[in-house]
Amino acid sequence: MGILKRAHTSGGGYGAATVEPPARPGGEPEPTVETATPPSTPQRRATRRSRVSTSWPVLLLRTSHPRQAVLTAAGVAAAAVLAGRSLREVGLVLATVLVGQAILGWHNDLVDRERDQRHDPDGKPIGGGLLDPGTAWFALVCGLLLVVPLSVSNGVTAGSAYLFSVVVGLLANVLLRRGLFSWLPWAVSFALYPAFLSYGSWGGGASGNPPEIAIVVLAALLGVGAHFLRALPGLVADHEDGWRSLPLRVALRTGATRLLVISLAWTALALAGLLVAGNLVGLSQ
Repeated sequence: MGILKRAHTSGGGYGAATVEPPARPGGEPEPTVETATPPSTPQRRATRRSRVSTSWPVLLLRTSHPRQAVLTAAGVAAAAVLAGRSLREVGLVLATVLVGQAILGWHNDLVDRERDQRHDPDGKPIGGGLLDPGTAWFALVCGLLLVVPLSVSNGVTAGSAYLFSVVVGLLANVLLRRGLFSWLPWAVSFALYPAFLSYGSWGGGASGNPPEIAIVVLAALLGVGAHFLRALPGLVADHEDGWRSLPLRVALRTGATRLLVISLAWTALALAGLLVAGNLVGLSQ
């Protein structure tokens, strides 16, 4: 009978198994027979992780700009909490803004498909060819069909205000962002959030009062700060493509580092102003 031996590898594991039969009468050993080693568990796990990361649900999530979506939705929901809204109303606000932001993210990457192919193919699933544009368009249409009833469920007037902010965001993806007035859609969208909250209720009825003017102005200023912070990572690409947005114009004069400090200070002051004004005069008139 043969003797079964295991050859140690340099990594401390076991390699292919070899069977060494007894030597032939002439003293020559029988040829060894190697058996295949099954794939290691880490390799299978890496393959599984790779498949998950390139699956279409994960790619759609990446294309929706999830960090911006979650941050915006959480901020508006927190404002709803401070305004004294009930828990179910806060949940409805959170879901509405999340869907609206996902729509804007999908639309942005669809509009910028060719641009992303030049500048950031690895970070953009559509631009990098990992996600079919038709899949993103289908998700966008489904999002639109969902965001309308979600918005109206907050109240007719409140829902109209939020839907208008989404329309402004969609237009911003194709207009104005390349020039001096790139800040305007952000200011308008954020200025509509106080109306979305002040008129909001549960059940789709028309209720509530107009928001305080000071809250609307401060929300618009917060939107401008968010625009500058959001534009900072793409300033080099904007400059290469010949864009002249307001953040790029300022960065060319001050430098990107100084612009980051200014943008952070602007945004922090706007947030602080909203907190103070909300404490002094409240959200609604």
